[in-house]
Amino acid sequence: MRPFETPAVQAMNAVLGRTADLREAERFLRLFHAENPAAGGLNARLRDVTREVARTGTYTHTYEELEFGARVAWRNNNRCIGRLYWRSLRVRDRRQVTTAEGVALECVAHLREATGNGKIRPTITVLPPDTPAMRGPRVLNDQLIRYAGYRTPGSVVGDPRNVGLTELAQSMGWRGGSGRFDVLPLIIQPGLGEALLCHLPGDAVLEVPLTHPEYPWFADLGLRWHAVPAISDMCLEIGGICYPCAPFNGWYMGTEIGARNLADEDRYDLLGVTAERLGLDTSTERSLWRDHALVELNVAVLHSFERAGVTMTDHHTESRRFLTHLSKEEKAGRACPADWSWIVPPLSGAATPVFHRYYDTRVLTPAFVHHR
Repeated sequence: MRPFETPAVQAMNAVLGRTADLREAERFLRLFHAENPAAGGLNARLRDVTREVARTGTYTHTYEELEFGARVAWRNNNRCIGRLYWRSLRVRDRRQVTTAEGVALECVAHLREATGNGKIRPTITVLPPDTPAMRGPRVLNDQLIRYAGYRTPGSVVGDPRNVGLTELAQSMGWRGGSGRFDVLPLIIQPGLGEALLCHLPGDAVLEVPLTHPEYPWFADLGLRWHAVPAISDMCLEIGGICYPCAPFNGWYMGTEIGARNLADEDRYDLLGVTAERLGLDTSTERSLWRDHALVELNVAVLHSFERAGVTMTDHHTESRRFLTHLSKEEKAGRACPADWSWIVPPLSGAATPVFHRYYDTRVLTPAFVHHR
């Protein structure tokens, strides 16, 4: 194993020698031309792609195909409740960038452009694909912005989810700190060569201090969260081509932070602290102290993002929007896959309209998938 390689990085080698699947290419191109009648002749395009695959083992998407494929991958994402605006996804084509330094610069640029001073814009940056001759670059962080988790005797300071990533960064020379919200550097694995550590500049990471509209003591907890949830460890698959480095973001739904990141026992585990400050009876589950504390955490998150002028939605509004999206897709004659366990919010699920129905569970392509 080369220095700083993980088993996931080792697995990248498996893509070498893999020829593009012409059946997937044809399926995608037929979909593209069906939804874009002005795109030109389908048969001519299929002939060109077939010849290119025979010659090189792969083929190159046009920008229009890439843009459409990325947007449809969002449309097909069965774990995302916020797909109503899939057509608005801004696609940054950076397939010409091959160096680790270049990838790092594009990730920083992505964050700056997507943040928009708080007016978050759905954005994807697409870097080179895997080919039979060369694997594409990877970002080893699962999101572009993550908080460090420092292992201490008997506990973790920061985010326990990121202990492994923190230790990998430290092994590469990152010194870190000792805070609960230290922003981790990016770890970029290029197609060739060693991994690169990239520190995120402060102006690329917008953070929101968390306060509560009714309880002044909440600010004393010293909590904050970053504004842009940019997923960076998934492959964008379009027509048999894998783009392994394609960081993408929408905006947060409040429960992602208030009911998961801050509340889960294996994350920041703040329900007990919040309940104590609220003066709740934690000696019995029948007092529903967890439920009360969870609601107040989510009130604080929504209040703080709104006060800071940062785009965020609540789970009741987003649930209604999702059903609007579902209706539009059905009227267009398209399937709308959804994973119930992800679509139903982790707070007051039964009070939202997405709770009371079943969903199509098929997996459609184009898609965002975990690296194989």
